[in-house]
Amino acid sequence: MSNLIVLPLIIPIMVGIVLVFLRPYVKLQRVISLITMIGIAAISIFILNKVQTDGIIRLDFGGWEPPFGILFVADSFAMLLVLTASIVTAICLIHAFSSIGERHEKMYFYPFVLFLVAGVNGSFLTGDLFNLFVCFEVMLLASYVLVTLGGTKRQLRESIKYVVINILASWFFLVALAYLYGTVGTLNMAHISERVSEAGQGPLLTTISILFLIVFSLKAGLLLFFWLPGTYSVPPTAIAALFGALLTKVGIYALFRTFTLIFYHEPLISHTLIGIMAGITLIVGCIGAIAFKDVRLIVSYNVVIAVGFILIGLAVGTETSIAGSIYYVIHDMIAKAMLFLLAGTMIYLTGKSKIDEMSGLIRNYPLFGWMFFLVTCSLAGIPPLSGFVGKILVGQGAIESGSYILLALAFISSIVVLYSLLRVFLNTIFGETIISLEEEKPMKMGMIIPIVLLGIATISLGLGAEFISSYVTDAAHTLSNPSIYIDAVMGGNK
Repeated sequence: MSNLIVLPLIIPIMVGIVLVFLRPYVKLQRVISLITMIGIAAISIFILNKVQTDGIIRLDFGGWEPPFGILFVADSFAMLLVLTASIVTAICLIHAFSSIGERHEKMYFYPFVLFLVAGVNGSFLTGDLFNLFVCFEVMLLASYVLVTLGGTKRQLRESIKYVVINILASWFFLVALAYLYGTVGTLNMAHISERVSEAGQGPLLTTISILFLIVFSLKAGLLLFFWLPGTYSVPPTAIAALFGALLTKVGIYALFRTFTLIFYHEPLISHTLIGIMAGITLIVGCIGAIAFKDVRLIVSYNVVIAVGFILIGLAVGTETSIAGSIYYVIHDMIAKAMLFLLAGTMIYLTGKSKIDEMSGLIRNYPLFGWMFFLVTCSLAGIPPLSGFVGKILVGQGAIESGSYILLALAFISSIVVLYSLLRVFLNTIFGETIISLEEEKPMKMGMIIPIVLLGIATISLGLGAEFISSYVTDAAHTLSNPSIYIDAVMGGNK
């Protein structure tokens, strides 16, 4: 049964390789890639429920028991993210069928999307830090191709910055791994946690933890996000939606796993630093969201705000705040994909990207207009939509721990998100239409259906919060109690 947890990594890699040889057959690639993502989602649901009944599942590759071999570990936190990533990718693929264009589809779009998903899922499931590095690189290599798909001058300029920053971050990652292995003699996450507890998190290990914080912050866009707005605003719409939904979440996952399982002994240093970085990220992200008029940059800075908000839950460090961050990560993957699809479709319909050059879209496309209003309310945390529960729990955790400055910044950021997106809504959706009957482009069903599906998902996640509460509570409990993870991985193998 434990062999199932490798499938979210293996299936997209194998199918992606097959699709490379099916390059001329675009429709066949579409069908196979969509079925693949639906299949991974179904497998993820099965594994997630199995974790609830049987506890954390471990797979030892080649029969090598921890801490000597490579292993995958499926707990509720990892599987919730794998499941959400699979659903969001499937919906983005549906949008890509109508928006990406056959020329791009023949440039290995579908294989590289599947390789990207493989890297993301592998990062969520791996149980050792070196393979986290490997899965990061698989994800990044695929993203390098996708961000340049189309080859426009702006894409190439932003992709150079993106590639250089990530190569530098990967080098820092290897340096951090080398120092950590030299200090504790292992790279198995659970075994590292045991060794750090035995030795005590002294100055050397605390310094190493800060090095990991820098690496994962670059990946997540925590404070070191200068590469993010430009990079996320240049790819085709479906790719931008995938990036906004998935890429920063891998860095966020790594931060949560590292600083709840391994480096949790000196919270006055590490968690305080995370809190300061999250606060500054919120402030600068809010400034960016209201300073620009380009809808793609406004949406990208909203990604930055979400990163800061989610990491406040980690900085606060209570079980309640961590549960709120998990809720919000799931919500943000859905809502950000929806927001990027809306922004890209808006540019497709009008041929404009600045909000003061668009107006009255609701008159031509009423369903599209109300979908934008829905995602605005969801990201602002208005009940009963999906953003509400996460914001409430993070706020409750901040009050419990007395982190009132972070609480205030989180509350203000919600107001700024609402303002920034309402500004887009009022400028572009309401008002007198700028599109005449002769110029009106028909809204392709393949574009609006994915947006509606994501809209239904954000409503369902809000109304069905109690349904997934057991999964989120279990994930937060595991993160807050490292011994649960350690016993599941190292039990009987010490």
